[in-house]
Amino acid sequence: MSKLIISLSPHVHGGDSVERNMYNVVIALVPALLVSLFYFGVGSLVVCAVSVAACMFFEWAISRYLLHRAPTLTDGSALITGLLLGMNLPSNFPVWMVIVGALVAIGIGKMTFGGLGCNPFNPAIVGRCFLLVSFPAAMTSWPVVGQHLSYMDAATGATPLSVMKAAIKTGDASLLDRMPDSIDMLLGNVANGYGAGTIGEVCAAVLLIGFAWMLWRRVITWHIPVTILVTVFVLSGLLHLANPVYASPVAVVLSGGLMLGAIFMATDYVTSPMTHRGQVIYAVGIGVLTVVIRNWGSYPEGMSFAILIMNAFTPLINFYVKPKRFGEVAK
Repeated sequence: MSKLIISLSPHVHGGDSVERNMYNVVIALVPALLVSLFYFGVGSLVVCAVSVAACMFFEWAISRYLLHRAPTLTDGSALITGLLLGMNLPSNFPVWMVIVGALVAIGIGKMTFGGLGCNPFNPAIVGRCFLLVSFPAAMTSWPVVGQHLSYMDAATGATPLSVMKAAIKTGDASLLDRMPDSIDMLLGNVANGYGAGTIGEVCAAVLLIGFAWMLWRRVITWHIPVTILVTVFVLSGLLHLANPVYASPVAVVLSGGLMLGAIFMATDYVTSPMTHRGQVIYAVGIGVLTVVIRNWGSYPEGMSFAILIMNAFTPLINFYVKPKRFGEVAK
């Protein structure tokens, strides 16, 4: 007589997996990486390759020799961490600093908490914030678009975010007249001696292509990226209307790492809320903090710090914002 085996749901496999989602994110990042190669040349390739290799090595070494368990390099998480860390760095960033950032991202940001699924903070952002605090000069030396004949000797210049910050500090709205127009910022064609920022933020258009890919593949939903962008746009618009010394909301949304962070980093499964309502609250918090740090903080960019702060609030959001239990009677 055969036994009837009863197991917990779900009973049908949906075909989803960590590997599928991770490698779909990699595919979504490919257009941004290719555009960075066009604008920055070999520097972007060196930084991203070293970052990926270092992250994968440190995850393998820590898993095998410190945690004494089988490495899980094939799930793609270390690859994503390395790629995102590299794309959050300038294209002339020293190799040894990239390796230090990878060690912090994997060793402290991820493996210290038990590995994938256990980390409370996005590992790539942990690595980036550590590098920003530890090596501020190297992290804020932005290569000029097109000046990529050499790696370490690339010419550098101020980014649009730096100009926005200078206008606010001096109260001189005329400084904003030197800003690139919105089309150039959308396409990454930031000329006139401007630094274009980090490797991954150079072209907003290709980041939107990656966003469309992940939506189509159902890797993420629209709630976090769209809410962040709308929040920043609305708050920046109100500030601009109140005082023209603040840049236009379109320029604010297209500048810096806002697109990269909103689409690829704030949407991290482990460190973002589980419910759509919680994701909207989380995203509004990121948008508000980004605007506050950009306009009144010490650094021109505030996206990474905003995501890191809201990562810490994710457990609290999950606790208070959760769906009603099946069969629960409303009070």
